[in-house]
Amino acid sequence: MAVEAVTQTVSNPQAYAALAKTLPKILIRFFQKFPPGRPYATEPQRPPRPEPVIRKAEDGTEEVISQPSPQDLLRASTPFTDPTYNPFLPWRNPITLRWRGPYYGLRRQAMLCKAAERHGVAELLPFSIKSPAEKLRRREERGLRVKGTGEEQKVKGHKWEREMKGKLRERKEAMLKMDELVREWKQKGHGRGWKNWPSGKAK
Repeated sequence: MAVEAVTQTVSNPQAYAALAKTLPKILIRFFQKFPPGRPYATEPQRPPRPEPVIRKAEDGTEEVISQPSPQDLLRASTPFTDPTYNPFLPWRNPITLRWRGPYYGLRRQAMLCKAAERHGVAELLPFSIKSPAEKLRRREERGLRVKGTGEEQKVKGHKWEREMKGKLRERKEAMLKMDELVREWKQKGHGRGWKNWPSGKAK
């Protein structure tokens, strides 16, 4: 589905029924739990803790009017009561201040994003680092994350690859001095008196 069609679907809730008939079950179940169109968070969430209602008097004193009820604390400790809760990102409990991992792990996020991309509804999913748009953005921002491809770096390679440049340079120098080497070889009796045969490393 094209981007224009997805935009029309978001603006027209009645089109969701027709769209759902073309989607696999994994996406239908996800959209039932997390309907598209909500303002989902795009970064790890840190909701505030319910605070008591305090009224400040004219003399500067403060008076506690009401305390959060147990129901309020219980509701705040559940991420599903927050309409902006993103199931692809971590969430911090405002009561215990402990982090809760994403509702969907990275493997399931990748499955959902790939399925949504195949059916052209990737724009309807909440923000995820596995989404095609986020992958493209990170690739453009960070480039190739391969060791040795950065500035003033080189890939280690095999030993013969690392020594090839030096060997070619020595071979080229030996070929340039070949006439002088042959002349010296003839003057000294065609090799008699030489301890070693000449090579590219001969000086």
